[in-house]
Amino acid sequence: MPYFSVIIPLYNKEKHIKNTVESVLAQSFDDFEIVVVDDGSTDNGLEIINSLKDKRLKVFPKKNQGAAQARNSAIEKASSENIALLDADDIWQPNHLEELHNSIQKFPEASLFCNAYNLKLDDGFTHKATYNIPETDQIQIIDDYFKASIIHPIAWTSAVGFKKTDFNEIGGFDPKVLSGQDIDLWIKFALQKTIVFNPEVTTCYNKTIDNSLSKGNYRKSKCDLFNSYRQEEKKNPSLKKYLDLNRYSLAIQCKYFNDGEVLKKLKNQIDLNSLNSKQKLLLSLPNFMTGQLKKFQSFLIKNDIYLTAFK
Repeated sequence: MPYFSVIIPLYNKEKHIKNTVESVLAQSFDDFEIVVVDDGSTDNGLEIINSLKDKRLKVFPKKNQGAAQARNSAIEKASSENIALLDADDIWQPNHLEELHNSIQKFPEASLFCNAYNLKLDDGFTHKATYNIPETDQIQIIDDYFKASIIHPIAWTSAVGFKKTDFNEIGGFDPKVLSGQDIDLWIKFALQKTIVFNPEVTTCYNKTIDNSLSKGNYRKSKCDLFNSYRQEEKKNPSLKKYLDLNRYSLAIQCKYFNDGEVLKKLKNQIDLNSLNSKQKLLLSLPNFMTGQLKKFQSFLIKNDIYLTAFK
C-alpha cells in the first residue's frame, strides 16, 4: 500500500496535465500512487495521460459529472489512507509530499494538513500567501481556522492532504455545490476536525487562470453555499466573519459583472462590522467604479505591485 494517494481530477486540461503529473513523479518522497479520474474530457488530455508510463499511475475514465464527483470517485478508488489533492493545471515543488509527510508524522492525530503556497498573480509575478497567524517556521495546529484564513485561506486545494476516513466522515465533496466545493469541505473540516499548517511553501496557486465566477449560476451557488451555514455562524463569531469576508469577495465579483440579484442578497447578509474600512468603501461604490479599480489593480500587478483590501 502506498503512503499517499495523489488525486487528480481531469477535464479538458491537455495543455497542463503532463507537467502536472511530472511534478508528482519528481517528488523527493516517492511512496505514492497517482489516481486520475478523467471527467469526460473532450480534448486530448486522456490520451496524453495514458501516454505516461509509470506503474504508480492509475487512470479511470468516467462520464462528465463535475469536479466534486470526480474527486469523490478518485478518493473512493484510492489505496492509501493519506490523500493529497492536486488540480490538473497546478504544479508541485519537489518537496510537497515530503512536507505533508512531516506534518503527519508530527501530528498523526490531526485530519487536514495544509502546506503554505504562493500566488501567481501575473506572468513573472508571484506573491507569498498571507495568513492571519504569527509568523513561524514550525509546523503547528491551527486552533481557529476561520480566524487564520481572513486574508488568504490556510487550505487551498492543491496544497492539502487529509485522512480518507475523516474525509468520508464529514461527507466528502458535495456534488450539489457548483462553485466553492473546496470551501465547503474546509469549513466541514474546521468545524469537526483538527487542522495542521506547515509554513514550507510547496506549490503555487495560479490566479491568472479564468475565474468560474464569471458564470452567474456559479455566483448564486456560492451565495447559497455560504447561507447553508447560517445556523453555525450564529454560534461561531469567527465563522461569521470568515463567511462575511467571503460574501464580500463574492459581492465585488457581482458588482464587476453587474449581477444585481445576487449582490442584493449578499449585502443583506453581510454584517459590516466584519469588514475593514477599505472593504466597506469598495462595497458602497457604484459598479462602474468597481470595474475601474479592478483594472487599476491589474495594472499594478503587471508592474509587480499587489494591493489587497484584506489587510
